[in-house]
Amino acid sequence: MPRFRMPARGSLFRQYFFVLFAAVVVPLLAAGGSQAWFGYQVQRAHLNDLLGAEARTAAARIAIFIDSIENQLAWMVHLPWAQGADERRRIDALRLLRHAPAVTSLRLIDGASKERLSVSRVGLNRVESGDDASADPAVLGARTGQAWFGPVTYHRNTEPYMTVAVAGNRAAAGVAVAEINLKLILDVIAGIRIGENGQAFVLDRPGRLIAHPDISLVLRGAADRTAENFQALRAAILAQDGRAVAGPDPAGRAVVAALAPVQGPDWSVIVYEPSAEAFGPIRAAFWRLLGLLLAGTGFAAVLAYWLAGRMTGPIRLLEDGASRIGAGQFDHRIDIARSDELGRLATRFNQMAREVAISRERSERIDRLKRFLAPQVAELVDRTGDDSVLDGQRVEVVVVFGDLRGFTPFSARSEPTVIMDVLGEYHAAVGRTVNRHGATLVSLAGDGVMILVNAPVACPEPALRAARMVIEMQATVQALAATWRARGHALGFGVGLAMGPATVGRIGSDSRMDYTAIGTVTNLSSRLCASARDGEILVDRTAAEAIGSGVPLVSLGTRRLKGFDDPIAVFAVAAGEGTDARPAPDAAA
Repeated sequence: MPRFRMPARGSLFRQYFFVLFAAVVVPLLAAGGSQAWFGYQVQRAHLNDLLGAEARTAAARIAIFIDSIENQLAWMVHLPWAQGADERRRIDALRLLRHAPAVTSLRLIDGASKERLSVSRVGLNRVESGDDASADPAVLGARTGQAWFGPVTYHRNTEPYMTVAVAGNRAAAGVAVAEINLKLILDVIAGIRIGENGQAFVLDRPGRLIAHPDISLVLRGAADRTAENFQALRAAILAQDGRAVAGPDPAGRAVVAALAPVQGPDWSVIVYEPSAEAFGPIRAAFWRLLGLLLAGTGFAAVLAYWLAGRMTGPIRLLEDGASRIGAGQFDHRIDIARSDELGRLATRFNQMAREVAISRERSERIDRLKRFLAPQVAELVDRTGDDSVLDGQRVEVVVVFGDLRGFTPFSARSEPTVIMDVLGEYHAAVGRTVNRHGATLVSLAGDGVMILVNAPVACPEPALRAARMVIEMQATVQALAATWRARGHALGFGVGLAMGPATVGRIGSDSRMDYTAIGTVTNLSSRLCASARDGEILVDRTAAEAIGSGVPLVSLGTRRLKGFDDPIAVFAVAAGEGTDARPAPDAAA
């Protein structure tokens, strides 16, 4: 029998054989690969949910354990201290030690930071010792208004302990300081079992082991190097935003672990399961799938050889056309006068070439515009399909300037990351407000913004629209400023608004262009902004008359502004903070 010979390399038959082969095999591989991948992802998601739920449950139980101690300590300082020894409070303290086995010692500090009572399971009790506790970190921390949790310490470098301090709801009630034995949270951790060999453990903020089913690991104390493996596993989970990740356990085995935080003391509960056990089912399914893929590949080879023998000239035309279109010759057309699948395929190729050409032209147009225009202006041109709206013209426009008060000293003394965070919040708030009111943000430089209303697209009542926009913007930024001030940043926000004729349009060079407004109204708005105090919105007379009764305004009289020979009548939006309201002058004045 004659032997089969594959046609020479480069022949249409050989090429189409591989195309048909790939047309069957690639989807088969893609389907198999996607099934394996999604099966893996589903298993990962299941593990993430399972491990995460166990970790959160353990963290909640530990939090309840700590909250119960906080509540009992709070009960000890719910009443102010009386003069002299308080026998009832001593009895309450002894009762707390009996009902809270985790508490090994308790100190009660009065409102004058003097120790009034100290009871302990292992030491001597003290009554009215009067020791000064004003510099005690626990006392100072508790008086901030929340429970204070000290660092985990190891008595005799073995058993983990932690100090908890709770202040009364009044300063005279003082502070309760308790030392807690953390071995008692072992029952919570020992009860967690995932699969056959899954376990859990607890790390404190620095990464030291404070609870583990193997108590010997905990009792090794803070100097045990095993904790380094635990810390590496926690770091890997935190790097993935708390999702379950794969990593080594202390014994060097590959595991999948998830984490849940314990609020208050800032601990981490980590639950893990060996990877071999966790992904065992998915590996078995993968080997079965691989066998099916090999069988399908053999069938695809036979089918591709049979179909390749039926292809002739039209395939060469399609190949040539696809090559040309792939090379960017979108004006090329494939001419196949047939009504079967090949003819329809050629028609679809031609349609695709036209659509890709249109899409590429549109994409290039937007990219060119966005290189030298503000994004919202570029999108406007793209929507209208006409960039004539950007041509220079003389229109009545409302110009708004705004900037942050106190930004220069703030930027001089703050870290770059802090500055960028504040600017990011500020720019996002201004941008959302501008978009909601259909205005155009033409400049966003540092803490200063420039906004146009009625250009490049005209709108009804531009002055009233601009006034409502800046009122909302001022309220939004002032809300942000309150949070900034809470973080120690003394920042405010002032706004200037002016209305008048201006030349608007594109300005710049071939390498860089912007859409902006030029004219006296722009300078006036900028000067009003510079004159505005924190919380103020200053408006010129023209804009005030256009606003009318739509927004409450108050007259501030006249002011001399830099760059203007005559005093300028200035009004303020009554909604703005810091407005020194005075009677409005006669409209004829």
